[in-house]
Amino acid sequence: MVERSDRAPLLDWEEAPSAEKSPRDGERLSSPSNSRALGCASPGFGWSTGPAGGLRSVSDADRSGAPPGTSITPTGTEAPPCPCTDERPPDAAPGDVSLEDRMVKWEEKDQIVSVFVVTFNTRSGNMLEWCLPRDMDLEGVEFKAIASGSHRVTTDFIYFRKGCYFGLACFANMAVESAVERGARMKSVGILSPSYTLLYRYMSFLEHQVRLQLQSPGHYSPLEAFYEDKRALLPPNGDGVVTACPANAWGASLNHSMHPEMKITHPAGCMSQFIRFFGEQIMVLWKLALLRRRILIFSPPPVGVVCYRVYCCCCLANISIPGVGVAVPEFRPFFYVNVADISALENELAYVACTTEKIFEEKKDLYDVYVDNQNVKTYREGLKPLLRLSAADRDKYRKLTEQRQMLLYSQEENGDCVSSEEDLFILFFLEQNNRIFQTLSEVAGSPDPTLTQESVRAMGLDPHGDRLFLLHLLEIYGYDTLLVSDQLCCS
Repeated sequence: MVERSDRAPLLDWEEAPSAEKSPRDGERLSSPSNSRALGCASPGFGWSTGPAGGLRSVSDADRSGAPPGTSITPTGTEAPPCPCTDERPPDAAPGDVSLEDRMVKWEEKDQIVSVFVVTFNTRSGNMLEWCLPRDMDLEGVEFKAIASGSHRVTTDFIYFRKGCYFGLACFANMAVESAVERGARMKSVGILSPSYTLLYRYMSFLEHQVRLQLQSPGHYSPLEAFYEDKRALLPPNGDGVVTACPANAWGASLNHSMHPEMKITHPAGCMSQFIRFFGEQIMVLWKLALLRRRILIFSPPPVGVVCYRVYCCCCLANISIPGVGVAVPEFRPFFYVNVADISALENELAYVACTTEKIFEEKKDLYDVYVDNQNVKTYREGLKPLLRLSAADRDKYRKLTEQRQMLLYSQEENGDCVSSEEDLFILFFLEQNNRIFQTLSEVAGSPDPTLTQESVRAMGLDPHGDRLFLLHLLEIYGYDTLLVSDQLCCS
């Protein structure tokens, strides 16, 4: 139990275990009481990262050099403006503090910009019941916090995007003896933040509050105290500006932590269950993620576990080589989406999202890849060959499985409690991606910039089976000056 803030005497909530603590044995992903954090799926907070992360949007605003947007800290109940960029504060002196210190200090700040309660009304459907601040634009959040089909489950949690913010909502469904409510009361309590990487801290609090709202509707005092205690705090030298993570801080964070998403606690068993669920198909998803394709995952409720699959897909595309992928489309995790998000998805070049609405399958112009259960499919002829596993794919999956078995043996025989399956899996793909781009950079800088069978094998790829994937990769990441040897022909 954390100490209560002097500014919030009514606040009573628990934080999830810190990232440094290993999960207890026997925890399951589906249990509502487990750690359910989402780590940083690709280097960076919010939407963009600096050169070290290698992911940067190529929007018109970026090309024009428009100044970054800023937000004024809320006073009273005014809604904070949307921090859609993540540049350092304009008045911050470069030598005041190290990048790593700025990165760590920013991570520790609470950035809650709104708290809300959504309810299901038998006459009006999903409704926004209560929120702070009062003038916050929460239009449509009622359909994100209570996903389509949620009446079939008793509890759930949903990650989603609302404009420039990310949200986390906890849903609960309680049977009641009421003809007006048709025997069931359904509510969801949620929060919004500029980044999803710290939302997990408040999972237990939200679960407790939604149960309280079901049992005692209209009891908002704990939520008011929570918002007063946790609403978007100022960075150390922000002078009233709420910013996202400093864009050039990730270079320092990579030295502080080999892969930044592991600095944030992720759900116990998230990646390992993801890989066991898809099996060898994980290699297909890895390639599609690295190629920045639009991936839509369909599943009926509960939504929480599917939001983790969105996060895991993003983890497959991590790259930690400075400067790589500066001009490629940003791989955005949208988490849960519904029909109200169609217009937003139409403008996205690369994303991963999940939905419970089957109608999305018919909207073939919205996605490149559709994942239904373990079935990965595409209607785009140019991508269909990528759904076939190459010999190198099977070899990598075999090595990944062997490494996992060795880790489990080490944990059992030697009591190794430091290493985890999550670390192993995420590092496996990070190192694979770095290996590819390191080789590409070396070939591009050589006197003879030609990709041969030997250089392709050095990347861990199949010279024949991965030729199409490699050609897509060269085009997307801007290695168009490289020549491809005639030896790399289709099998």
